[in-house]
Amino acid sequence: MSKSGRGFRARTRRKFKKPHKAKFTVEKYLAEFHPKQVVTIDVDSSSTKNIPHYRYKGKTGVIVRKRGRAYVVAIKLGNKDKTLMLRPEHLRPAKE
Repeated sequence: MSKSGRGFRARTRRKFKKPHKAKFTVEKYLAEFHPKQVVTIDVDSSSTKNIPHYRYKGKTGVIVRKRGRAYVVAIKLGNKDKTLMLRPEHLRPAKE
């Protein structure tokens, strides 16, 4: 018997699953954010480019700057400060 995989996206089938009737909209891909804006990481599983690890799902961070099509987001994970590069389809404005 072989061991189960321990890859980057292991055990994410149900974590990244979208609702059955989810409609595709282009607004998520064209979203613009400005520096110091508070955003929430909302993983879009239909776009696999620059997809964050599932430990960051639902975390809130601050936009630092834009880098190409992606945004540099600063988050706090436990006692550590982390910076992630995420495309706009994986971000949404945070509810305040």
